[in-house]
Amino acid sequence: MSTFPTTETVVKTAGAYARDLLERVLSTFLQAFIGGIAVTQPLDGSMWYAAAAGGVGAALALLKGIVARWRDVTNSASLAKGV
Repeated sequence: MSTFPTTETVVKTAGAYARDLLERVLSTFLQAFIGGIAVTQPLDGSMWYAAAAGGVGAALALLKGIVARWRDVTNSASLAKGV
């Protein structure tokens, strides 16, 4: 009796996690970028600062998603229990 999951289960789990994490990272980047533009326009800041802010937000979202996976092996990049 094997306690290891099948290859098919591992691939499906990894795929679901990757899609979830990618969605979170991209949405974080877009939200931070749009927020950065909203702040830099009235303050006469560079659009590149807004892009950098979006990149930092996305990198932090990626790190959080990896930590969530490491902490509790699920199909989600969320730190919330039961997600």
